[in-house]
Amino acid sequence: MPVARTIASVVDVLVTHPNVMNGAMMYWPEDNILYTEGYALDEWAAGRWGLAPVRTGSQRIGLVLDAGIEDELRLRHLQAADAARATLGIDIAGLETTDVPLGVELEMTPSGASWGTVKRPDSLLRASRRLRDAGCSALAIVARFPDDEDEDMLEAYRHGTGVDAVGGAEALLSHLVTQELRMPCAHAPALAPIDVDEEVSPRACAEELGYTFLPCVLANLRRAPSIVSDAHDPRGGAALWAQHVDAVVAPRSACGGNAVLSLCSRGVLLIVVEDNESAMDATPEVIGLGRGEGGGPCRVVEVSSYLEAVGVLAAHKAGIDPSTLTPKSSKLR
Repeated sequence: MPVARTIASVVDVLVTHPNVMNGAMMYWPEDNILYTEGYALDEWAAGRWGLAPVRTGSQRIGLVLDAGIEDELRLRHLQAADAARATLGIDIAGLETTDVPLGVELEMTPSGASWGTVKRPDSLLRASRRLRDAGCSALAIVARFPDDEDEDMLEAYRHGTGVDAVGGAEALLSHLVTQELRMPCAHAPALAPIDVDEEVSPRACAEELGYTFLPCVLANLRRAPSIVSDAHDPRGGAALWAQHVDAVVAPRSACGGNAVLSLCSRGVLLIVVEDNESAMDATPEVIGLGRGEGGGPCRVVEVSSYLEAVGVLAAHKAGIDPSTLTPKSSKLR
């Protein structure tokens, strides 16, 4: 979140994934940050959808709760939603519970990436459609996630070095709803509280503070951009489209996603960050980015940190070649 807020201070508009801005009980929305679900990001980057910023008013948020959430945990989430309404003034316009438990299960790939399955996606879509039909314009989903995730993996994540075991399954839920309903959407997992750990990394502490991850989702969905998927939609003229993108920032080892590849094919500046490690090995060299032809016309700039990436973005916006900001500028040959 600090990285996104800093980048947003030197660009006109920043489009980013909910995971970048979600901090459980912590959140800090910015007017020029467009909080955009992953499937919507891919469709937008491919040029098929536009993102219409909400400059006045707000989204009318519908809340979907998994029928598999136990009574006490359900009450905690309802209290979080009521707190968001009473304390922050967020418009939570509807509540639906799925007609059966969603049955989320967690898995890991051999490479170390998380994924999962959802046994009853049909129940999630029915509840989501009821909220859409009742006038809600954005959806917050809370599904019950298993408590029996791998202890070593959980410890590594809490200590700031591991993979988020629930992230892959969360993506399935939000992708499904976004694909089917074309509405802003984000997910918060419902998990039982875990024991206190004095060694929790500061990066994971936000997730240790309360009983729910819902507050950040509600705060960010409040002005999440609306999705424009119809060329005749009157919001299309004010929407942000892929051709408006000038630069992309991504971890160096995670350049293989659909959004990055789509935008690179348009010739954007791709800034890859070395010290944001991931379980992937999709580097620009492996994919062939920045080499022209199959690798696309994008220009790749490698930096060691996000702090350096912010400097490159500021120079790029000012029309200055970042390489001229070092004492070792190369000679023309």
